Amino acid sequence: MTERDVFDITIIGAGPTGLFAAFYAGMRQARTQVIDSLEEPGGALTAIYPEKYIYDVPGFPKVLAKDFVEQMVLQAERDKPTMRLSEEVTNLELLDDGILKLTTSKGERFSKSVIICAGVGAFEPKRLDAPGVAELEGKGVHYFAKRVEDFRHRDVVIVGGGDSAVDWAVTLESVASHVTIIHRSKFRAHEATVRELEESRVEMRYPGCEVVEVHGADEGHLHAVSYKDATGEVFRIPAHDLIVAVGFLADLGPLKTWGLELTDRRNQIVVDKISMATSIPGVFAAGDICFYPAKFKLIANGAAEAVTAVNHAVTHVDPGARLDAGHSTNIMAARE
Repeated sequence: MTERDVFDITIIGAGPTGLFAAFYAGMRQARTQVIDSLEEPGGALTAIYPEKYIYDVPGFPKVLAKDFVEQMVLQAERDKPTMRLSEEVTNLELLDDGILKLTTSKGERFSKSVIICAGVGAFEPKRLDAPGVAELEGKGVHYFAKRVEDFRHRDVVIVGGGDSAVDWAVTLESVASHVTIIHRSKFRAHEATVRELEESRVEMRYPGCEVVEVHGADEGHLHAVSYKDATGEVFRIPAHDLIVAVGFLADLGPLKTWGLELTDRRNQIVVDKISMATSIPGVFAAGDICFYPAKFKLIANGAAEAVTAVNHAVTHVDPGARLDAGHSTNIMAARE
């Protein structure tokens, strides 16, 4: 048999939780590899909204997603984990000797433990079903809005009422010529951000408002948006850009076939809230992908879950190891 290269900890997912897990695994002196299907680390922060502000992470009143990811990557790379990007894990198998075999798009990887930090899995934006939208996608209609500067001095319409829609409205207020947000019901974003929206110059059209048609100019670019209000009356407003932020469809993909216990809706992995352990020995989960009672989907919580998962993974690999290595000063003193 070919000799296997067995890591102590394999982290699936290079989003914020996975990156912090990689950092902390290094602090625990675990030989670590990180595998992610995307070509860049950062998860959704990099792929969807790199120039949107994040408000709910420690140490930053607000920080651009891309800047936050940059610092997290520097932190994660402190102990030089093996980073495998553009590589999808398609299967996970517990071998008879207790080693976990991961089949990926680039071969086979082996590990004594695994921490799944895959966020919401693969994500696809929900499409807006209105005349003209499909034809103008990429020509003024956006589902992924990455660069704030793309909207400078432009009339922007945003559809949606969740965190992404409200965050974009607040972010673009000082950049765009005019911002209108259209929503069918009440806003579901964080209370503080909604309050900031209400105090801004953003024109709010809600509740009971929805886009009924988008219009292109002769050159084939978005020119205007028509929406109706709660009474059914239709209004047409000028628009250079329409940002559709009505949510994403999450899909765990191959992960659903690995034998893990999933929630009834099959979009999260059930874990023990004490250890972050899944139903497969040696496999843990952290971040948005895991579920336990009173779970909160926040980056700050994902970092705490990553620490818990790493510590329990370390004792799974070496039952004689300390579960609680103490705070970072203690850990570094022990290494020096």
